[in-house]
Amino acid sequence: MNYSLIYSQVTGHIPYLLGGAVLTLQLAVISFLAGWAIGLLNASILHFGPRAARLAVQGYVTFFINTPLLVQIFFIFFVLPDAGILLSPYAAVAIGMSLNAGAYLTEIQRAGFQSLRREELDAASAMGFSVPQMVLYVIVPHIAKALYPPLSNQFIIQVMTTSIAAIFAVEELTGRAYNVNSLTFRSLEVFSIVAVIYVALTLVCSVALALIGRWLFRVRARIL
Repeated sequence: MNYSLIYSQVTGHIPYLLGGAVLTLQLAVISFLAGWAIGLLNASILHFGPRAARLAVQGYVTFFINTPLLVQIFFIFFVLPDAGILLSPYAAVAIGMSLNAGAYLTEIQRAGFQSLRREELDAASAMGFSVPQMVLYVIVPHIAKALYPPLSNQFIIQVMTTSIAAIFAVEELTGRAYNVNSLTFRSLEVFSIVAVIYVALTLVCSVALALIGRWLFRVRARIL
């Protein structure tokens, strides 16, 4: 069986696919920032919170790290409506990715909290800093440089993970690739172009993050 590559049937859809890449990046940014905020809050609770709150955070992390992201989004999208909570596919995917990323970013940021010397926190407490003030003005600036490379890695993971949204009919890059494939039936051409777009997208993000890291901290982020 001979298969002839006919890219001309697909190239006209490249602007449409690039629009999906923009949505992919948007979804990655939203879910990463939300996950980072969740992780920072959880790490603060694990370090400063009462036992009951720490157990709740540990339960959250255990659940989201040890179950597939797809199952988590299925739960949000198909089960929550039974409780009267209706979400669009985009919102369900964004929430699921944010909660999933939050679990991993909790562990990353908890490691940063544990790297602090007790004397620094005691000094901040003696100066009258509240816990939120200690987190924002003492802990975050202290651990930002050390955590920047793993946080950058997590962002790149978020970019690639967005492809799961196609299952829920979200028209990010992979979702649009399905649409183009159903119109042209040129699977090899469609998905080879999409693969190139993903490589370009992750490389651009990696270079941008590395430059930002070098500018902020004078370090090279290892993100490839």
